[in-house]
Amino acid sequence: METELKFQLPPARAAALQRALATASARTTRLQAVYADTADHRLAAAGLALRLRKEGRVWVQTLKGRGDGLLQRLEHEVPLPAQRGTPVLAPQRHAGTPAGELLLPLLADGALLQAIYRTDIRRLHRRVRHAGAVVEIAFDRGHLEAGGRRLAVCEVEFELVSGPPAALPALALRWAGRFGLWWDIRTKSERGMRMALGIERAAAVKAPPARWPAGADTAAVWAASLQAALAQALPNAAEIASGLGGPEHLHQLRVAMRRLRTVLRLLAGWGGPAEAALALEAGWREPFAQLGAARDADVLRDALWPRLQAAGAPAGAWPAAPPHASPGDVVRGPAFNALLLQTLALVLGTVPGTGREIDAAAAAVLKPAWRSVANGAAGFGQADLAERHRLRRRLKRLRYAMELLLPRLRRKPARRLLAAMAPALEALGEMNDLHAAQRLCEGQAERTPLGWFALGWLAAQQVQAQGRAAAALAALARLPAPRVRG
Repeated sequence: METELKFQLPPARAAALQRALATASARTTRLQAVYADTADHRLAAAGLALRLRKEGRVWVQTLKGRGDGLLQRLEHEVPLPAQRGTPVLAPQRHAGTPAGELLLPLLADGALLQAIYRTDIRRLHRRVRHAGAVVEIAFDRGHLEAGGRRLAVCEVEFELVSGPPAALPALALRWAGRFGLWWDIRTKSERGMRMALGIERAAAVKAPPARWPAGADTAAVWAASLQAALAQALPNAAEIASGLGGPEHLHQLRVAMRRLRTVLRLLAGWGGPAEAALALEAGWREPFAQLGAARDADVLRDALWPRLQAAGAPAGAWPAAPPHASPGDVVRGPAFNALLLQTLALVLGTVPGTGREIDAAAAAVLKPAWRSVANGAAGFGQADLAERHRLRRRLKRLRYAMELLLPRLRRKPARRLLAAMAPALEALGEMNDLHAAQRLCEGQAERTPLGWFALGWLAAQQVQAQGRAAAALAALARLPAPRVRG
């Protein structure tokens, strides 16, 4: 397994980072590689990357596979003997390895390999010792090339050579803060294949189903849940940071952050000191709110404004959303990346087998969370706007907690409860969007025909959404509380 973290580097900081890295022990190596696949791109579809790379004067054939979505990835390298010219790519060189067992069946029908894209990189690299580990820091500059197109590369890798993996986020945190690095989960092979296929934007990544290791205790569930939230957050954040992300990437990033904050808040103490988890959850609040302002602007522009026009609104311009930080600036920022690395450090610092039995711990989390939601649902009709917003947040946390703990819940009742949450959350979310639009119109709209129409339409929609929310919450409250299997 290759264990590394990869970061993009702002070009303006490249010279400073190069000076910091170019000590007496540093070396510069030219890396020229060709990546191969079949005509139908079956290797890429299987998450494999096969390449021949000239590293200085030495040729190396490498096969890489899918990893854990964070820092580990399957890898097998074969240094080739000295020879004239470019060696022939031979998949059989990986026979008998875990990576080769994934590759060779894909080529069993005799499908031919062909060059898909190339890379030409100059790597400045040296090894450092940190927190009991040896880590190679590599600064790569160059380009990817496919079909006559080029994509610049300016990135930094921290690869574990030996020692504990927890040293990687600790070391990367120092360099990221110093040089403005932002964590990019995308590999060169992924970026090269996308360029070769003309794919500008990858699909947004949604939350995966909860998966636990066999015999999981609270520590194992804690680590798996944090890792799953990061694995959803990171690819969406990378698209946004690179300027390619759209509203759905932003939405799914915020979903991942809500899931992450739910773990840190409701499951605090499952994998280590509760104080550390709660402090980290508090740190996530500001970037979540910053991204929320951008998400609200997307909803108002792309959802409510077209509905208002379809309802026959007079001609005019929709009021501009309040100023807010761009999502790209937020996810490239040092605070956001520090929080990501601190979360990864919690994952790596968790020792499975040191936690408690899962069923009692799950019941202790779900019982008060359900009671809070049930009480809020019962008092919804008399609640003010702030109380209704708090109910929405509590219901979201309960839903994410149930999804995380679903493997230990009574399956059918839990699924009925989750299904009943969906219309309640949809109506509460619409109420939130309508109130945001109302505040926008009241603060910016002049007394124009459009302004009056918008305020009246929004008020009518709020009444309808409130009725749907009340009905959905009443139906939800009639269901039994979530229960573990026991």
